Amino acid sequence: MNIITQIMLPLILAFIMFSMGLSLVVGDFKKIAKFPKAFAVGFFLQVVSLPLLGFLIAWIWTTYFNLSPSYAVGLVIIAACPGGVTSNLMTHLGKGDTALSISLTAVISILTLFTLPFIVNLSLSTFNGFTNPVQLEIGKTIVGIFLITTVPVILGMLFNAKWSELSASIEPGFRKLAAIFFVIIILAAVIKDWSLLISTFSTIVPSTLVLNLVTIGIALLAAKIFKLSISQGRALTFECGLQNGTLAIFVAVTLLKNEEFMLPGAIYSLLMFITGGIYLLTLLRKKVD
Repeated sequence: MNIITQIMLPLILAFIMFSMGLSLVVGDFKKIAKFPKAFAVGFFLQVVSLPLLGFLIAWIWTTYFNLSPSYAVGLVIIAACPGGVTSNLMTHLGKGDTALSISLTAVISILTLFTLPFIVNLSLSTFNGFTNPVQLEIGKTIVGIFLITTVPVILGMLFNAKWSELSASIEPGFRKLAAIFFVIIILAAVIKDWSLLISTFSTIVPSTLVLNLVTIGIALLAAKIFKLSISQGRALTFECGLQNGTLAIFVAVTLLKNEEFMLPGAIYSLLMFITGGIYLLTLLRKKVD
């Protein structure tokens, strides 16, 4: 497992982020100015609402449903992660605002360099049921996440800027490979800890499903309250409902070296394909403004 967590997982995550960079140009970030309200709403939902929901649901489940402290931390980790290439892909397929989705993913992925270490450490101190407390080293974590996520995105953007035609031709294939690698990582994580999953099924699955469904519901509600366009609402819903599960697993098993922290993120990642897929199917039958 050490080879997978220390070598394969970082490489796969870097590849996924590079594939996202292939579809980005500097102009995508400038588009934020064209829809500041939609971006601000999405930014608040992902940076503030999701981590708070993660803490709240983790606290409820540890207090009333016997969720272990390790799994509570894992729940917060996945809630603190940004969206990923899957949210961008489903937004595109669901006729949502792809530019908004990409902008949110890119900007929040960079911001995660600084927010994720603090949120994870706060969860470790909040759910302090550990015999030997662990801490996520801020400096080491920022450097690690930067090298594995931000640098590949920048390299992908540079590649796209220099060889735009080649980038356009290989990007769809790279995106599909990224999705395949993502699924493989999730399935490998679940299969490895299958017995642990079965023994904790009654606590982990409901808590992660509730987190996912509540997040989707809040995104849909926020889109209506702030009177966003249908396409913007769809983008926000996918961004909030499809978190970067690979990053959550990377933080849990590579940086924190605790496989129990990983399980909620792996289960969430499986469940979000189901809920996200159902949402996508309903959208394909509707028109968009």
